[in-house]
Amino acid sequence: MSDIHGCCDAFVEAERRVYLDGGAVRGRKLIVLLGDYVDRGPDSRGVLQRLSAPVADGFSRVTLAGNHDDEFARMYRSETMLSDWLDFAGVETLTSYGIGVEETLRSVGLRGLHNLITERVDQRHVELIDDLPVSLQIGRLFFVHAGLQPGVDLRRQTDTDMMWIREPFLTEGPGLPIFVVHGHTPVLKPTFGRGRVAIDTAAAATGNLSILKIANGELTFI
Repeated sequence: MSDIHGCCDAFVEAERRVYLDGGAVRGRKLIVLLGDYVDRGPDSRGVLQRLSAPVADGFSRVTLAGNHDDEFARMYRSETMLSDWLDFAGVETLTSYGIGVEETLRSVGLRGLHNLITERVDQRHVELIDDLPVSLQIGRLFFVHAGLQPGVDLRRQTDTDMMWIREPFLTEGPGLPIFVVHGHTPVLKPTFGRGRVAIDTAAAATGNLSILKIANGELTFI
C-alpha cells in the first residue's frame, strides 16, 4: 500500500479489505506501507494516529518512510524549512491539526506559525516518522518509497535516493537481481516496469488507494 497522503478514510477502507482478504489465511501476514502518509489529503493527523495503533490480530506491519514524511519531521524541528514545506503541500497537513495557516501567518508571522506547530502537532507522530525504516527486503522482493539508483549495490544506496528518485530508475529499473515494489511516482493504475511495479495511484486526487497482494509467488490487487 502506498502514498496515503492524508486520506484517512481511504486508509481505513484499505485496511478493512486487507483484513477481510487475509483473515482466513494461516501463517505470517505482513502489511508493508511504502510511505507518504502526510500532505495533500484532508486528514494527515488521522493517518499518523492510526499508524500509531496496533494492527489486527494475526497481522504485522512494516511502515516505511516517504519523502513527504521526512520533510514533515524536518520542518517540525527547523523554522528555516517551514516556508518551503508549505509550498510542498503542507498546508492541508497543518489544517488537520487545527492550524489555520493563512490567518496565523497574518497575525504572528512565520516564527509564530512554527511555534504553534510545535504546540499542536503531536510529538509522538514526529517520533514515529523518525523511527521509520527506508526500505525492506524479503528475499528478492525489495520495498521502498521511490526506487533505487540502477546497478548500485543495496548497501551503497542513499536514503535520499530511496525516498526521492524517479529517473533513471523508472526507465532502467533496479539493475540488480531484485524486484522493487514502490510508490512516489503517481500512475493511473498499478504499472509494471523493468524489475519493478509502481503502486501509487494518487489517492489524494483519485480516492483510489491500491493494495498489492503478494502470496505464493503471485502478484494480485485487492
